Amino acid sequence: MKQMEVVGVRVEMPSNQPIVLLKETDGDRYLPIWIGAVEATAIAFAQQGVLPARPLTHDLFRDVLDALSVQLRTVNIIALREGIFFADLVFSNGVEVSARPSDSIALALRTGATIFASEDVLEEAGVAIPDEQEDEVEKFREFLDTISPEDFGRAG
Repeated sequence: MKQMEVVGVRVEMPSNQPIVLLKETDGDRYLPIWIGAVEATAIAFAQQGVLPARPLTHDLFRDVLDALSVQLRTVNIIALREGIFFADLVFSNGVEVSARPSDSIALALRTGATIFASEDVLEEAGVAIPDEQEDEVEKFREFLDTISPEDFGRAG
């Protein structure tokens, strides 16, 4: 398993499909995962520190975990089958729950859980971007600075 960090979310053109981009913490591979608009908004809210007037589903889940004194330890992106990513939530009480990576990432950003991806997933779907191409990633980061969660549609 390789530790990952969330670079951000954007809308892929011309399909208008949101995508979350993860990067290996100690490597040069990026993992793009196409996600839904609601999850893109939830991830963008968490990254930007936006606090909605009422808790979104991922905020509620975090609050329920707190109330039960259970912590989300890690999010493990474990498989890619027929173009669909699979993840596991690993909790402090030893319980593991299967979840969509988009929901898992949104929850990890709210709880401080570490995100990992399996080597198999990175080999199949990871994209290596050498240091000399980092300017493209910087352009992506600049784009993220100009986009708001509302750009992903209704927040729910």
